[in-house]
Amino acid sequence: MMGVGAENRSPSTSSSAFALHLEDAKEETALAMMTPVNADAMKQADIDLQTEVPRETWSRRLEFVLATVGYAVGLGNVWRFPYLCYRSGGGAFLIPYLIMLFLCGIPLLFMEFTVGQYTRLGPVHALAKICPLFKGVGLATVVISFVLCTYYNVLMTWALYYLLHSFSPSLPWDSCNNTWNTGGNCSTGFPGNATHLQSASQQFFDRKVLDMTQGIENSGGIRWELFGLLFLAWAIVYLCIFKGVKSTGKVVYFTATFPYFILFALLINNVQLPGAKDGILFFLMPNWSKLLEVQVWVNAAAQIFNSIGISFGSMISMASYNKYNNNILKDTFVVSLANSATSILAGFVIFSAIGYMAHIHNLPVGDIATDGPGLVFVVYPEIFSTMPFFQIWAPLFFIMLLCLGLDSQFAMAEVAVTFIMDGFGKKVLGVLKKKELVVLAVCSVGFLLGIPHITRGGIYVFQLMDHYTAVVSLMFLAFFEVLAVTVIFGVRNLSVMVENMLGKKPNLYFRVCWQFLSPMLVLGILISSIIQYTPARYGKFYTYPLWAEVVGWFISLVSIIWIPLGAVHELWNTEGSLLQRLKSSITPTLDLEKPVAESIALFNAE
Repeated sequence: MMGVGAENRSPSTSSSAFALHLEDAKEETALAMMTPVNADAMKQADIDLQTEVPRETWSRRLEFVLATVGYAVGLGNVWRFPYLCYRSGGGAFLIPYLIMLFLCGIPLLFMEFTVGQYTRLGPVHALAKICPLFKGVGLATVVISFVLCTYYNVLMTWALYYLLHSFSPSLPWDSCNNTWNTGGNCSTGFPGNATHLQSASQQFFDRKVLDMTQGIENSGGIRWELFGLLFLAWAIVYLCIFKGVKSTGKVVYFTATFPYFILFALLINNVQLPGAKDGILFFLMPNWSKLLEVQVWVNAAAQIFNSIGISFGSMISMASYNKYNNNILKDTFVVSLANSATSILAGFVIFSAIGYMAHIHNLPVGDIATDGPGLVFVVYPEIFSTMPFFQIWAPLFFIMLLCLGLDSQFAMAEVAVTFIMDGFGKKVLGVLKKKELVVLAVCSVGFLLGIPHITRGGIYVFQLMDHYTAVVSLMFLAFFEVLAVTVIFGVRNLSVMVENMLGKKPNLYFRVCWQFLSPMLVLGILISSIIQYTPARYGKFYTYPLWAEVVGWFISLVSIIWIPLGAVHELWNTEGSLLQRLKSSITPTLDLEKPVAESIALFNAE
């Protein structure tokens, strides 16, 4: 069982313990303050303690680690990193990738863990306390996470569809003799450079799974099979998070570990296939000249940023359920290194299989290598159709995809729930009575907003949303979050928070990264993203009409707009001259002494 307090106590014993610790906290606060002028602070400390104690916590530290690893390790590790690695210099790409991991990924993850665990609040209220001027950044992270989870679950819908069809005696994407195939341009295998041909697996995805129209202008009606599976996907998410970290903490024991068993099993199987060596060499062969290209370094930083999940609010939210003195420094390294190691492992798995397919069809590896949904829903299903024992490998692979996606989906949905409970908990519970109904409401809205993606033209909506949410919005949010925490709130205050929780200040490595390197890298990625902006497109040939591009920018503004709105709101409600208002707006309202926090930690530990 999870929650604040000991697991095996009767209600009366638990209440007595709480009262005892509350009295101890009052005495310690009085000794710490000593002056009558701080009576208001003493009263506020009592209120803070009573509000914070009921907040649930992870039963074990391992549950938090598994949940954060599961969130960081997602579908991008499987379908984006391997392709990005070979395209950006092969083995040489690992140099900028690892440099960015240690200069940007690890320090910023530690920063988010620190903010969440110290404040015991979700991103909205935590960032509002740290830098009132940029309180809109926290709300923007909630919005972008919720927008992302409305269409991310569509991937789980497709995975469920493939999983159900993978149990048939022969895989339906194996031949061109199906009702959805067009015989004139269907190829049982990869067509290579023959642009007029499509593989059977590509036609299964386009014509059977999606039944796609010619463009976003024609929605074509709902795909009712996908509608039912989307409902099932959200039902699974609800059942895994409806009890908060109590239920999520148990689910991640399976969802965060099972993918590793499948990845290792696939690797052992794949390396024994003919051509696997060529695929792995293609993945790792270093092209040292690529290191001179600025874009390769930008790609490395962007991959680290997106993969770990900085600025989505999920890491802050999950860390807020930790006990006050949890060793987040060690957790930071575990999560970051596990995420990068999984990406490299997935690279071996993917390219060993692609090398095998290139050998079978006598094609260059580069003609088969791809990224994105096409890799896991077109290329890999085609690979399974030629593998021995495909009846085993195909279902296991799609179950692995479900686990990888569900972990990320849990965390993104939980951000919205945390925001509602932190900001409007009493009011919402006064209407809905139980937190489980709040979670149900969040999942229901997410399901309804996901319906446009499972129409016949839904793939175009999906691609548009992904481009303007995960590419355009994210880097703006990341920049302002880093600006608010490391520059305005300051490394000194951040170090005090770490020292209060862990008993020692962060070392020179973290302080230098927070002060100089990480902000500069994030700014560099943002500028590069703006300079190299390209409009969204689907596949190689479809470009979106102007009105769709406008909708895409509107989707970006849905999250970004809260940053200036929050700043204007803060300045408007602050008294004094403009200079005084600015100074007040960048002054943290967070109590860095937090004398009652130790009592909370002691109470949690028992």
